[in-house]
Amino acid sequence: MNKINRLFSENKGRKLLSLYFCAGCPTIEGTAEVLRTMQRRGIDMVEVGMPFSDPLADGPVIQSAGTVALKNGMTTDLLFQQLEAVKEEVTIPLVWMGYLNIVLHYGYERFFRRCAEVGISGVIIPDLPFRDYLSEVKPIADRYDLRVIMMITPETSEKRIRFIDEHTDGFIYMVSSASITGAQSQFGDAKLEYFRRINGMHLHNPRMIGFGISNRQTLESAQKNAAGAIIGSKFVTLLRQTGDADEALNQLFDALKN
Repeated sequence: MNKINRLFSENKGRKLLSLYFCAGCPTIEGTAEVLRTMQRRGIDMVEVGMPFSDPLADGPVIQSAGTVALKNGMTTDLLFQQLEAVKEEVTIPLVWMGYLNIVLHYGYERFFRRCAEVGISGVIIPDLPFRDYLSEVKPIADRYDLRVIMMITPETSEKRIRFIDEHTDGFIYMVSSASITGAQSQFGDAKLEYFRRINGMHLHNPRMIGFGISNRQTLESAQKNAAGAIIGSKFVTLLRQTGDADEALNQLFDALKN
């Protein structure tokens, strides 16, 4: 069974926590240690961000991290090598997150084959058109037992959400807002209503809520309305400030209590 599917099937009723970090930031060689630390500290799933020169959905924190990573020399091949080196040791689900140009440059077949070889369980490609996913990407991803995770936002229509739910597997990434990534202090009434509306649709796939989660209020709102939460910008900031994954997690967990 795919590790993402196993995670959700074996943890029904327990709220999950997934973290994002940008590979190659703050250091080019830090990927393995960040992953080991996250697993040891109980993180359920990790989004491994591949830096890109024009990240449309990313806020300033993740854009800046990507710039550092690219200057440090991070490449797709290097990231695959780093992941392959720890694939027997790091057993939690890993989700590659990056932009379509990177995948197209690599080639769909080669890219998904390599993902499977290095222990990746799923991918998030924010700018992948759904029609291309259905016609070109899904058949290849299915062949390698990889989940292609789709995003929905408050602007996504019910018809499209149900179509995504019908044609994807793993989980749905429920973006808390239609804007770019970045920490928020709280979710307002409009976002909470959005969460309730999607809850009422009784979708087949589990959902994880991301974008803006940085404290107890936003974490609890996300966990109350989905299978769990995804934290990106807050952890990326702390990792850059401390240069140490353990300390960054200490500070993150403290922030999530307040």
